[in-house]
Amino acid sequence: MSAEAGVRDPFLEAAIEQARDGLATGGIPIGSVLVIDGEIVGRGHNRRVQRGSTVLHAEMDCLENAGRLSAAAYRRSVIYTTLSPCDMCSGAILLYRIPHVVIGENRTFRGPEEYLASRGVKLDVADSAECFQLMQEFIRENGPLWHEDIGEQAPQRQSCPREGHLQEATGDG
Repeated sequence: MSAEAGVRDPFLEAAIEQARDGLATGGIPIGSVLVIDGEIVGRGHNRRVQRGSTVLHAEMDCLENAGRLSAAAYRRSVIYTTLSPCDMCSGAILLYRIPHVVIGENRTFRGPEEYLASRGVKLDVADSAECFQLMQEFIRENGPLWHEDIGEQAPQRQSCPREGHLQEATGDG
């Protein structure tokens, strides 16, 4: 999905606002909104750090904040997220049969988009420079926290004895 120059999607903007709120409160800058019939019914951002949670990714927080909805409501909804949804969040999208996902960017992280599409979910990737920049700045400053959030071990750095600088530890022996 590509927006015309100067035209901004107000729902993606709301998700970006959520991402900025998450960053401002010490968390990971990923935001999400759930839209039904042109109205935002749920907002959320990644709160794993703030709440010490294992599951409060932006999409999960958004769905939680939307509250209980009917199956028919979910089937009319669109979920906007600033970053490609992970396996867990994609599972919730499939569970509630949310038919449409708008993704701010998927260069930093790409979840199981092909699987979502194979299950009939419409995906639109906005390739937002703002979403990408938010994540790149966060990762540069908080790499280990980012890796924890996506269930990966952060690359370790070690001293290179001959050259006196840091290098990536490869674990190759």
